[in-house]
Amino acid sequence: MPSVKKLFDEVAEYFIATDERVQPGKILHSKGLKCGGKFFAFTRREELVVKLAQERVAQLIAEGTGDPFDAGKGRPMREWVVLHPTDLASCTGYVAEALAFMSGTR
Repeated sequence: MPSVKKLFDEVAEYFIATDERVQPGKILHSKGLKCGGKFFAFTRREELVVKLAQERVAQLIAEGTGDPFDAGKGRPMREWVVLHPTDLASCTGYVAEALAFMSGTR
């Protein structure tokens, strides 16, 4: 199984090359992607962290697919979720969903 960081690197490369709205950046000492100057996806250790609608985050957590994201402040952030994609398709899907949420095209 490929590492989440390798999957994310490949997905990030694709989005940066194909969507002029997407830019790379550093967030919490990690590589991330931003749209309109705001981050929507990044890796932390071997986890993918994405920004989604609060309802979608709750759904992913409830079904056991995601975990709450805490930026080290002692409380979960409502619009961020930690995921563990195991293949390129799922990683791409989560990042695309986060981009759609951030750009208002969801």
